[in-house]
Amino acid sequence: MKYCDLHTHSNYSDGTYTPTELINEAESMGLSAIALCDHNTVSGLPEFLSAAKNKRVDAVAGIELSTDYGKTELHILGLFIDPSQFFKVEEYVKALIQNKENSNRQLIERLNADGYNVDFDEIKAKTPNGRFNRAHIGEALTEKGYVSSISEAFSTLLSRESKYYVPVKRVDSYDAISFLKSIGAVTALAHPFLDLNEEELRAFLPEAKRRGLDAMESLYMNFDDLQSERLCEIADEFSLLYSGGSDFHGARKPDILLGHGKGYHTVPTEVFEKLKALSQK
Repeated sequence: MKYCDLHTHSNYSDGTYTPTELINEAESMGLSAIALCDHNTVSGLPEFLSAAKNKRVDAVAGIELSTDYGKTELHILGLFIDPSQFFKVEEYVKALIQNKENSNRQLIERLNADGYNVDFDEIKAKTPNGRFNRAHIGEALTEKGYVSSISEAFSTLLSRESKYYVPVKRVDSYDAISFLKSIGAVTALAHPFLDLNEEELRAFLPEAKRRGLDAMESLYMNFDDLQSERLCEIADEFSLLYSGGSDFHGARKPDILLGHGKGYHTVPTEVFEKLKALSQK
């Protein structure tokens, strides 16, 4: 049975693979399809789509938007974005990108004030589009020897409970769904049980469905079988399609493998085919 991976990241956000490397790895693994869903940017998609030409793997142009649902951060995926709409996406995320940059700068200033010598411009220069997040800062802290790993950085200095953390103003979750539908994308709620319990998920879905939510990551590869089974039942109840992927970030999350995640299950090609068919309606 062929399988796919509909949630990956490149070095245009917080992954370590280039878009071309993602395509080549997916091709060598025999994946039927792969989606690039960088955080709040489509900058890597032209390279991604170009690299997939004359390859057997289908390339899905996507994005993962960071959004606010009340006080909870939710991630909304847009899949099968037409290249003609990339400029609209970049306009939509412009304020979010600026808010994130301001937050990063303040976080680093707070770290510097306490003797953690990491440099904003050095971190920014390491990314193709100058955009970075806490994972990049965690990497810099690790390289300097302040923490032993990015994971440790997130649980200590970069934790949301840390005095260094600076909240970011994001777009509204429902508005993000409406926007993605307005440009013809297929919309999916990313890794539901990472951010919401079942009661909260059920409260979110009716309005999300009304705004145009098409699917949710019932087959997120880092959920165990019981979690995935429950999410599939909820998706069926709300007439949502399944989506799924590994949330691959390369070396920044070495325990998550392309096409396999943490190894609980894979995503059959049928999932890709149903979402693709929806995108063509």
